Amino acid sequence: MQYNTQQKLMPLPEYGRSVQNMVDHALSIEDRAERQRCANTIINIMGNMFPQLRDLPDFKHKLWDHLAIMSDFKLDIDYPYEVIRKNNLTTKPDTISYPSTKIRYRHYGRTLEVLIKKACDFPEGDEKNNLVALICNHMRKDYVTWNKESVDMETIAEDLEEYSHGKLHMTDEIVRLMEYRMDQVLRPKPANNPPKAQTNKNNNSKNNRNHTNKRKR
Repeated sequence: MQYNTQQKLMPLPEYGRSVQNMVDHALSIEDRAERQRCANTIINIMGNMFPQLRDLPDFKHKLWDHLAIMSDFKLDIDYPYEVIRKNNLTTKPDTISYPSTKIRYRHYGRTLEVLIKKACDFPEGDEKNNLVALICNHMRKDYVTWNKESVDMETIAEDLEEYSHGKLHMTDEIVRLMEYRMDQVLRPKPANNPPKAQTNKNNNSKNNRNHTNKRKR
């Protein structure tokens, strides 16, 4: 008995040993026309293994790419698509630059700094007050999440003024809006009515009990 571990490694093991053996057989066929027919049959078999992917626009193209990979790019046939090149298999993607912007307080994050900068440009009014109240509540939540301790409003007010360079202040109106927003979030929701199916089931059970009691009388 020969174990799979004793055989050569498969470039694409998801297709299994049988399909790899078919590809190896196609490589041994000398007649070009017969080799082409064999390759077309292998592509059909490979496609039937993943029927859920047939609707993808480049599904067939990928199958021919995989056939070329499984044959180590040695299968001399007429490919209906321009298949991937061997040297492209080892090409590494471009390095993605990591943002190097310095964050003043890491527990607040970069997004909060952007929000505060936007709020500074808002004209005075209810929209700006509501935005500042939203920012302050977010600062309070982030502070507690990362520091694992309670935070007083004075700390949030000082951080807000520091971030905004003295342009934003936690006024009494802002504090009132903050508490109003928190009440809206923490307010318990009314209990939902029982599902109609469950109500009908309870009514049927009650009617059955009443009917049984009448028969006993």
